[in-house]
Amino acid sequence: MSETENNHLEPSSGSKVSTKPISAPGVKPAIAQGGQRAYCSVWDLHAYYGESYIVQGVSFDIREGEIVALLGRNGAGKTSTLRALARVDSPALHHGEIWLDHKPLHSMRAHEAARNGIGLVPEDRRIIQGLTVEENLTLAQIAPPIGWSLERVYDLFPRLGERRMQEGVTLSGGEQQMLALARALMRDVKLLLLDEPYEGLAPVIVQEIERTLEQIKSLGMTTIIVEQNAIAALTAR
Repeated sequence: MSETENNHLEPSSGSKVSTKPISAPGVKPAIAQGGQRAYCSVWDLHAYYGESYIVQGVSFDIREGEIVALLGRNGAGKTSTLRALARVDSPALHHGEIWLDHKPLHSMRAHEAARNGIGLVPEDRRIIQGLTVEENLTLAQIAPPIGWSLERVYDLFPRLGERRMQEGVTLSGGEQQMLALARALMRDVKLLLLDEPYEGLAPVIVQEIERTLEQIKSLGMTTIIVEQNAIAALTAR
């Protein structure tokens, strides 16, 4: 996705569009909506691809267990914001703070952020060619912290259990999305980042992914979803 600007990026939480706007640059959030201390606090993020100024002053707070949607048109900076939160090398974070469960992610690299609870499911899913479904899953636990067991993942995604010995890249698009999500859950995730989880999927598969997200929310997992479709995003409640 091409990201060019950030002036129409909006957060949404629960079953309706959130009334809490993304803060203006320089305004540091401390307390999330409802008076609770924020579990994840993002303050005044500015990030660049080379000399291209992409993420421009993004700030928001999330309470533990919330599902928040970042809504906006194509090019609004949604994916770039997720990538900045996950501390990947591109875009480069030039200014701002990211706090998760009292830990400063902004001072970490991607592998350190992952060890401290960030789980990114990218839009292109990044299924590893040549590995089976089960091998893709177990590879996620090559280093701590360990999350869900295979049995628990297969209970949530029975279709993956049926195809556990099948090469991951030969799955359907919807099944690959399930695999990418399941692989993130194999880690001990505190903040799950989902980039366009419904993109290109048939309506019946979208409904299945939505049901999965509802189950994840019922377990108290804090989640950020990037989505262009407001209706689809608001079903994650």
